[in-house]
Amino acid sequence: MPLSPIKSIDDHAALEALCELLRHRGASLDDPRQQPAALWPREQLAWLAESGVHRWFEPVEHGGYGWSEADQLRGYVELAAACLTTAFILTQRAGAVRRIAAYAKPELLQEAVPDLLSGKTFATVAISHLTTSRRHLQRPILLAEPVAEGWILAGQAPWVTGAIAADWVVTGATQPDGKQVLLAVPKTLPGLKAAPPEDLLALNASCTGVLEYQDILVERRYLLAGPTEQVLAGAAGARTGGLTTSALAIGHASGPIAFLQREAAQRPDLGAIAKELHTDQLRLKTELLELAAGHEVCAPGDLRANANSLALRAAQAALAAAKGAGYVSGHPTGRWLREAAFFLVWSCPQPVMQANLCQFAGLI
Repeated sequence: MPLSPIKSIDDHAALEALCELLRHRGASLDDPRQQPAALWPREQLAWLAESGVHRWFEPVEHGGYGWSEADQLRGYVELAAACLTTAFILTQRAGAVRRIAAYAKPELLQEAVPDLLSGKTFATVAISHLTTSRRHLQRPILLAEPVAEGWILAGQAPWVTGAIAADWVVTGATQPDGKQVLLAVPKTLPGLKAAPPEDLLALNASCTGVLEYQDILVERRYLLAGPTEQVLAGAAGARTGGLTTSALAIGHASGPIAFLQREAAQRPDLGAIAKELHTDQLRLKTELLELAAGHEVCAPGDLRANANSLALRAAQAALAAAKGAGYVSGHPTGRWLREAAFFLVWSCPQPVMQANLCQFAGLI
């Protein structure tokens, strides 16, 4: 059955049709017998393209639907509730496309954006080394040496989602003088090599791993931003520790909460537990949308820490309620618990991490 374009967050039937497909196939992305590369969700990404999801994040003048930030976040909550892996991959893709659309020169815009919005091509980001990963190293792990034609990139970028499938990689790199550049790197350039994806605790189908840059010449026409001291400061795209990560954590809690609600129909002792977690989820979603609308109801970092906590608590409660059956491989509670742990390491700034650690220790 063909999927209908979701042109508005109020296209409830079309959004639910997409989410139902994602829910139905979600467990297939968590097969420990398969190598990560074999799990890459081509079918799920095709469904996103068919439903016009890639157009949510771009303005009408670029061929998008021009959704507000609040509507984008509402969409992310629904997609994460259906399939966290697919929703996570979408965040990386959308962040890359948004940066290309915002900063590329007209020639590059025409070359890249139409196929990206239609789903014909795939883009991802290689920027974690500029934000949260491996910043303790004295020498940048990805160097950009300026030359007359552009930059020579040498080194590697860790934690690149979908590197094996990418047609474009929005890459941050550091010059010898310490200034940074942001480049839209075509995967076809000689010397760009994706290492085998990491074997992760969860979300293996995201095919996240190291991307190696072996003295790649990137011409100036592919420059998006820089050279500057902090090239990602104020840049378009998903922000580190921003509202998108909180939206996915809030959405992910829907699976275990729904499980508890179903169990509570037969086990009244679970009723108050399910109700309290659901109430907490609704409160956090309200705060998320208020922040997106510009209302400072709380600090974004506090929301992120509390969303992390919700995802973990809901998954733990579902496992406890499932008892021994939940501890058997293949039961959804095990997957929810492993996926919830992802929020402790994905784009998690130090203050958010510290807040969660203090929660675990009972200090707050």
